[in-house]
Amino acid sequence: MSLTPEDADPSGQRAAARPAAANAQSNRVTFDRLELHRILNLYGRMVAEGEWRDYAIDFLRDRAVFSVYRRASEVPIYRIEKDPRLARKQGMYSVISATGLILRRGHELDRVLLVIDRKLAVV
Repeated sequence: MSLTPEDADPSGQRAAARPAAANAQSNRVTFDRLELHRILNLYGRMVAEGEWRDYAIDFLRDRAVFSVYRRASEVPIYRIEKDPRLARKQGMYSVISATGLILRRGHELDRVLLVIDRKLAVV
């Protein structure tokens, strides 16, 4: 008895296709769960303050970019970038303004985000 494509186990086909899909995604730089959690916490606070309205995430071959917008039709006011090629040099995280000026670069995401994380200060 031969198996036709209709009789084949569909879970076996998906399992065989899964490594190919994993290899296609492995060549992209992404934010891990903790990095994304920290960025989205900051984003949520700024949305609550009415300063930020929209965001976009791009996973490219050489870097991951989280762009923040004041309005959806504008250019991003900040870009938070992760570039692993700079990990041993200046640090793989950077915050870049709308004009292209690098506001801060470093090895730790929390310290880099302090440049745009305006917390309330006791006066």
